[in-house]
Amino acid sequence: MTTDTRPATIVDTLTEKFGDNLRSVQPTTDQIPTVWIDRSALQPVLSFLKSEVEQPYRMLYDLTAIDEGSRQHPVQPGTDRFSVVYHLLSFDRNDDIRVKVGLPEADPTVATVRTIFPNADWYEREVFDMFGVRFDGHPHLQRILMPHTWEGYPLRKDHPARATEMPPFELPDERQDREMEAFKFNPEDWGMKRRSEDSDFIFLNLGPQHPGTHGVLRVILQLDGEEIVDAVPEIGFHHRGAEKMGERQSWHSYIPYTDRIDYLGGVMNNFPYVMAVEKLAGIDVPERAQVIRIMLAEFFRIASHLVWYGTFAQDVGALSPVFYMFNDRERIFTIIEAICGDRMHPNWFRIGGVADDLPEGWDKLVREFLDYMPARLKEYDSLVMKNHIFKGRTKGIGVYDTDTAIEWGVTGPGLRATGYEWDFRKTRPYSGYDQFEFDIPIAHNGDCYDRGIVRVEEMRQSLRIIEQCLNNMPSGPYKSSHKLTTPPNKDRTMHDIETLITHFLNVSWGPVIPPGEAFAAVEASKGNNGYYLVSDGSTMSYRTRIRAPSFPHIQMVPAISRGHTVADLLAILGSIDFVLADVDR
Repeated sequence: MTTDTRPATIVDTLTEKFGDNLRSVQPTTDQIPTVWIDRSALQPVLSFLKSEVEQPYRMLYDLTAIDEGSRQHPVQPGTDRFSVVYHLLSFDRNDDIRVKVGLPEADPTVATVRTIFPNADWYEREVFDMFGVRFDGHPHLQRILMPHTWEGYPLRKDHPARATEMPPFELPDERQDREMEAFKFNPEDWGMKRRSEDSDFIFLNLGPQHPGTHGVLRVILQLDGEEIVDAVPEIGFHHRGAEKMGERQSWHSYIPYTDRIDYLGGVMNNFPYVMAVEKLAGIDVPERAQVIRIMLAEFFRIASHLVWYGTFAQDVGALSPVFYMFNDRERIFTIIEAICGDRMHPNWFRIGGVADDLPEGWDKLVREFLDYMPARLKEYDSLVMKNHIFKGRTKGIGVYDTDTAIEWGVTGPGLRATGYEWDFRKTRPYSGYDQFEFDIPIAHNGDCYDRGIVRVEEMRQSLRIIEQCLNNMPSGPYKSSHKLTTPPNKDRTMHDIETLITHFLNVSWGPVIPPGEAFAAVEASKGNNGYYLVSDGSTMSYRTRIRAPSFPHIQMVPAISRGHTVADLLAILGSIDFVLADVDR
């Protein structure tokens, strides 16, 4: 008899405690432990993982669903039409776990977990909106991205993917009246109560408009004079069905769509998507391509932070900085354009590498920017961060601590401003970030001002990384020679008909990615940005899930706004650094 000397895994721990409720353990391409459980055990299992297990999984990192109805390669035996997927993150372990619950089409219902993870509120509403899954015990289970009058559930496989598959849009008077009625806000639905019989609600609609809130957002405020009693953010004005589009495009042709999620992040949107596909396909990216990716991502980090810096100052009353900082952003776009051929949306990363090699003279452009930018950042310190009015508007406003940030799913600068040094470039290095020397800026007060301090210092660290890319750019290919890279290699297309046919199919239809599931994430400018991709062995993704950082960040706004004034809310929104395309997708 042999003794098992393996160290106990989290799956072993769950099996020991919940063995009767564990259906199966699913192997995945990304090696994240994935367990299927009975829906009756969901709350006990998640509560155990969050609070009771050693080195707990304190953050609900993502929550989504999959319509399993059309799978050619099902991963779970049985007749369940839907699976609800809970992605938990343990900071202590620096590890993840995926918990799945199967639901039949006749009764797609499961218990809410918002009493365990507060940020499950919006995620559960989104799954209800997109799939029709109901969460028992959720107090506001209504649509969040689609109009309240929408018919059907868009991410089900039987819902049309294109407008041409639906009847022409019509807006007769009775429908218009119905739409306007559905748009009205009913405060009692949200538990808002009058303070006395002779008092009434005082409400202010902040939005929906674009300029003041970094995208089309509506925040309904309940006020007591100038003080915010409660706030209800309403999103969805910018929803374009980005995940649905990811399930109708080929693996390669979807890359340009990713640029439009955080439209200020450029190639940082391509980054996690292509990494997830590369995991599914088993593609190793050449060293030169990895360093090129890092350099371009850091340029876009600076470009995005400059937009945040200028508009944040503008939000609290300083107009000049936004003009100076947009001018410096143009200098970055000159470099991006020279390398990629486009500016804001270069869609330049490819499965297996990048679209082309660096052009002649790239190093001169980069060197000039590195010589120019540090003095500008120092000047902006004096103009903004040391300005006593700016300090008065931002210090002590919108405060939260590390535990609160984790409860609400906050990542990126918002988490690091609470004193918690967590950056995926350091804790989970990707694309060779572990070969670079840079520091992770943190602050300690968790207020609007400290969120600014972190981002300002991050730009200086990005300059350090870019300089190392410039001085140590490896030689070699800019794209993998793996047969599933896109576009595929063309070396032998005119030598034999078989190679020509293969090349033609890979270009026109795209590569056939093996069945599997994989998640990949990057430290983007606004927080952690990830893609969870499911392949069913086709030329298209079966399920494309975008874990966007701005979604949980905006969900947190009411919690950190109560007791502040309307003017403070503008500072809070500015300090979060969000764009609504990232929230709504």
